Amino acid sequence: VQLVESGGYLVQPGGSLRLSCAASGFTFNTYYMIWVRQAPGKGLEWVSSINSDGGSTYYADSVKGRFTISRDNAKNTLYLQMNGLKLEDTALYYCVRPYYGLYDWGQGTQVTVSS
Repeated sequence: VQLVESGGYLVQPGGSLRLSCAASGFTFNTYYMIWVRQAPGKGLEWVSSINSDGGSTYYADSVKGRFTISRDNAKNTLYLQMNGLKLEDTALYYCVRPYYGLYDWGQGTQVTVSS
């Protein structure tokens, strides 16, 4: 299993970014997927989830209305569109596959929101 995140960058408050997670080594279109983040000096925070066909999505209150999770099963890719970025969105963002009570993680992509 391999999960490779990309798209993190330095952006000003109010800006937008789209994160991608390229998945391989498993049947992507059969798995629920998750975005998790970790801000500097803080614990892990669940951000968003999506079911296997993309028909159901879920968001933390802290990002609801600003972030959109999606997936392209033909490309084995998970996305996180982030709009209206705030200073507190600064974190390392991980793509995660839950698997029978265990979790596969990518290496993360850094998002820094700063003026």
